[in-house]
Amino acid sequence: MQKLRMGIIGVGGIAQTRHIPTFIKINDKVTINAISDLNEATAKSVAENYNISKVYSNYRDMFQEVDAVTICTPNKFHAEMTIAALEAGLHVFCEKPMAITPEECQAMINASEKSGKVLAIAYHYRFMRESQAAKKAVLENEIGRPLVARVKALRRRKVPGWGVFTNKELQGGGSLIDYGCHFLDLSLWLLGNPTPVEVIGTTYNKLSKMPNQVNLWGSFDHKTFEVDDHVTAYIRFENGSSMLFETSWSANIKGDEECVSISGETGGVDLFPFHLNQAKHGMLLNSNAEWVPGDEDPSYPQGLNFINSCLGLEELVVKPMEALQVSQIISAIYKSSETGKSIRFK
Repeated sequence: MQKLRMGIIGVGGIAQTRHIPTFIKINDKVTINAISDLNEATAKSVAENYNISKVYSNYRDMFQEVDAVTICTPNKFHAEMTIAALEAGLHVFCEKPMAITPEECQAMINASEKSGKVLAIAYHYRFMRESQAAKKAVLENEIGRPLVARVKALRRRKVPGWGVFTNKELQGGGSLIDYGCHFLDLSLWLLGNPTPVEVIGTTYNKLSKMPNQVNLWGSFDHKTFEVDDHVTAYIRFENGSSMLFETSWSANIKGDEECVSISGETGGVDLFPFHLNQAKHGMLLNSNAEWVPGDEDPSYPQGLNFINSCLGLEELVVKPMEALQVSQIISAIYKSSETGKSIRFK
């Protein structure tokens, strides 16, 4: 079988810690032929570390050398680079979020459909073992029709003090678009991606604009902090289900919390960790999983799913239209907070 030739655009932290090591593990199906980064010194160093032969400062110059690209740049460039790669006849694996605006996301989808090439978005929480177990439980009707989702993605004093995470122009937002997007995607997927009809949200950033910061993930300038560090939202869906959502980089809480809890008509499922809660046989039953199959590192099944999709061996787990839905809700939360009104979808 011929290997897929991969190119990496942007070789910062996420490329070096997740995507490059993952593709090296899948070396029977993919080879990393080239990398591109505006910082030539960093690109050359990464190429040397991972034995990658070709380095480019202009990402378009690598297109002739590869069959697919993985985009690991700031959010502002996701749409531009994705569309350029698709129009060049390449498959695209783009880091989350899909793009800054829903309009950009739709343009990416249009380019993918026109080119006939695969477009995947890196929402790796779907590939976690607990997430896969929860999805199976929902599909096998263990909880009945899902009704209410309660979602928390909270960190205590962990604003990323590296990269451009606090730059609104380059990222489009803060904790919601960077961290909360994973949990929006995961919970929507577990609910069956129902159509949203109304969103009300509130964003905060007063904490991170205060002097004398206590922050566990590096330092940042509180005077120039311009994105959200805490967000709450309530989302209603066309099928009658609803979601209570909260995310933060820097909440003043006892400790970090990552939780998705879905209540259905006959039972419920919680993660992380995985629990199945049911009402059956005239009893209330709570089940803990002694063992959950799958990889500890979700990066591997995520990368393999993309490669296999490009090779025509399986379907994408994260479909572009589902990633668009996440971005539509994120945009609505921001708009609701700005206007002080709920946002209705037509």
